[in-house]
Amino acid sequence: MAFPDFFRAFPALDVPFPDDVVGTQAIRSDAGLVVFFTFHKDMVLPMHAHGAQWGSVIEGEITFTIGDETRVYRPGDSYSIPAGIQHGARIKAGTRVVDVFQEADRYPLRA
Repeated sequence: MAFPDFFRAFPALDVPFPDDVVGTQAIRSDAGLVVFFTFHKDMVLPMHAHGAQWGSVIEGEITFTIGDETRVYRPGDSYSIPAGIQHGARIKAGTRVVDVFQEADRYPLRA
């Protein structure tokens, strides 16, 4: 399911991945950051850590390693990553997710 057209009015983020690999729209507040990710190509997200994160798969598939556990997430599945826990993923093209980051400045808004 594609995100609604009006999401395109939300600002994009300056993420360290090319636009032809992943698209972003975001809503930011002082309390956190909500990001709508669309993965256009298969992608490997290297292991890393940051503040707490929660997400839900809308479409597609992610193989997530969170700490020492690896699991496949599909539409309707949610994940919760505590602050400071190492995590990484293999994400299939066509995947759409909603991620909520504890850190409002996790990624800067694109100018």
